[in-house]
Amino acid sequence: MPGLKTNEYPGTRAVARHVRVSPSKARAVLDLIRGESYGRAAEILTFSERAVAGVIAKCLDSAVANAENNDEIPAEELYVSACYADEGPTLKRWRPRARGRATRINKRTSHITIIVSRYGADALEVMRERELAKGRASSSAQAAEARRQRVERSRSTIEASDAEVAEVEDEVSDETVVEEEVVAEASADETVVEEEVVAEASADETVVEEEVAKNAADEQEEEAN
Repeated sequence: MPGLKTNEYPGTRAVARHVRVSPSKARAVLDLIRGESYGRAAEILTFSERAVAGVIAKCLDSAVANAENNDEIPAEELYVSACYADEGPTLKRWRPRARGRATRINKRTSHITIIVSRYGADALEVMRERELAKGRASSSAQAAEARRQRVERSRSTIEASDAEVAEVEDEVSDETVVEEEVVAEASADETVVEEEVVAEASADETVVEEEVAKNAADEQEEEAN
């Protein structure tokens, strides 16, 4: 009997596409978290020395967030039901070798998929009894709370940056208004000065013309006498 196809697994999924790592390296980490609870999987990825563990941790958080927001399932009741890495497009690169030859280098990429599902009623009851016996919250609850705090911090940072941008825009608009007022006052002053200069010049020209006309009239009277 053939098994289920990768797109037929039940649960809530998240996919990280075109990750710059080979599928074999990603599968080595995915094998560690398959079947584990959300808290246990988060701990494994946090302390893993593999570079791809950070990308897988983000994909896991995305799957849990999808389950909480879309399916209304608490993060404390989730576990990794399926996870796999498919091969993505391969980037071809070349390296020079001896005697004028070249060797091709394949840069592998992966499409990482993580599917989380809800525990059954019996398993949830056992987990709650275990939490009561230990007297502390489960690792999944702690991981969920840590993720919520990270989300709140990122949202507050974004809001603070938006507020700073708004303040800068207000300052720039205020400076623009002040500059426009200064330019308007300067242009008004220049206009007044120009009008005064023109008026003085026209008055001087009028006086000169009157004097010239008066002198010409005096000369004509003298010639007539």
